[in-house]
Amino acid sequence: MRIWTLGPRYLDPQGLTALWREGLLALKVLKGETRGYRHHPQLIRFRACPDPVAAIAAYLHGVYAEACKRGYRFNAAKLPGRQAVALIEETEGQLDYEWELLRRKLAQRSPHLYSELSRITAPQPHPLFRIVPGAVRDWEKR
Repeated sequence: MRIWTLGPRYLDPQGLTALWREGLLALKVLKGETRGYRHHPQLIRFRACPDPVAAIAAYLHGVYAEACKRGYRFNAAKLPGRQAVALIEETEGQLDYEWELLRRKLAQRSPHLYSELSRITAPQPHPLFRIVPGAVRDWEKR
């Protein structure tokens, strides 16, 4: 499971579709509707929120918005209603780590997109995250 700190606009079609599926799985986990993935490290930052379900729902609404821009037909009925949630602080180190991870994936899977993104030196985060100074998170599996 990879819940990207990066804005979803950087993902290729496979990545955006996988993010949608994995985000919906995370929603089920945070709602207590699954037995697996309950201790997945990617969910730590959502569990730290006052309302983890609202936070992952807000995240998924951002993914859904990107999918709509691209003409994809993701099922919005799977999302809870949108609620106002506070931004989640995430570190520069985490964002940078994920940027390099995504670039490596795209170099293999989507060379054209990799080439387009190679000019970007400061990627934007998903709108739910506010970037603060700091290193890669301890929960990140490297």
